[in-house]
Amino acid sequence: MGGQKRSGCLIVLEGIDGTGKSTQIALLAEVLRQDGLEVVVTREPTEGVYGQQIRRLYQNRESVSRHEELALFLADRREHVEKVIAPALEQGKVVISDRYYFSTAAYQGAVGFDPEDIIRQNELFAPVPDLVLLIELTPAQAVRRIEQYRQESLNHFEQEESLRQVAKVFASLHRDYLSRVDGSLDVGAVHAQIVAQVNSCLVAKQIRCSGNVSCQVKARWLCHDPIES
Repeated sequence: MGGQKRSGCLIVLEGIDGTGKSTQIALLAEVLRQDGLEVVVTREPTEGVYGQQIRRLYQNRESVSRHEELALFLADRREHVEKVIAPALEQGKVVISDRYYFSTAAYQGAVGFDPEDIIRQNELFAPVPDLVLLIELTPAQAVRRIEQYRQESLNHFEQEESLRQVAKVFASLHRDYLSRVDGSLDVGAVHAQIVAQVNSCLVAKQIRCSGNVSCQVKARWLCHDPIES
């Protein structure tokens, strides 16, 4: 899947729970849409049949074996790719996903699976991202944010010791298209880091021209008759 050419762009935000991915995705999507790009925002686990089963594990992770849990994530992602990600990329859209298979590698890697093997399994059917933005935050900071802003008890995936193990796996992952973002900064500063990385990615793919104008939009302007513009 990774070697296939596509006109769209797949951007993934990753990180342990509590790093502010959802907030940053909303800000990023707004910026890109204002520039005239077609943006699809999605997330994992999905709201599909398998995704709902995964969400039920938040309060009772011990109800399945680790192999069953991994199988659920793979099934959910297959459906996600087939129904959302692949069609949007084929249509030339920018897809922003809140989590992808690097989260599976990290969270399942933290319970004993080989993270690189998980990535290989996923890349047999899932498109390789154009850009992965890994928002980094210490587990202690992440837990404080979850408790402060959500005002809920931590679920099974959010326990601090578990997040420490997950963070270690995330720290071990390296790809040319993976960039790390300092999540300890304020929202605006994190957003600025993300926008800079995304701009570079879109320019490289000729989806965005230099000067923060979408090449797709600019092409439409160039095609207009001067009298109509």
